Amino acid sequence: MQALYPFHLAFFVRDLDEARAFYGGVLKFSEGRSTDHWVDFDCHGHQLSLHLKAGLQVAAQGGMVDGDSVPIPHFGVILDMPAWQALADSVSAADIPFIVEPHIRFQGEPGEQATMFFCDPSGNALEFKGFAEMNKVFAK
Repeated sequence: MQALYPFHLAFFVRDLDEARAFYGGVLKFSEGRSTDHWVDFDCHGHQLSLHLKAGLQVAAQGGMVDGDSVPIPHFGVILDMPAWQALADSVSAADIPFIVEPHIRFQGEPGEQATMFFCDPSGNALEFKGFAEMNKVFAK
């Protein structure tokens, strides 16, 4: 497996205080640099840049994956199973509604994974996956 490099993703949110409460409070991402127009978060070693856009309307289409309609576009991180379960518990405890409830997909197949989908307060769709064996992420 080759070395992983952090990705950088910039996207809009409708309210920075609301985003800080969600990404910093619920998801426990640490805050980096910021101005009154944007804020950076450390998302498991990756850089998320949230930019303010008042009146933001996010539209997501559904795509089918293993019997679930999942929002497209979406982004997220692949975690090991203990970190995935801790995040699922944290999101559930915060009463964040799931688009796709936490469950195992591709059960018994190569690439078996846990998954869950939910939105941030601005409507940006997030997916977090969990793998028992990280070397199986790209298994066919």
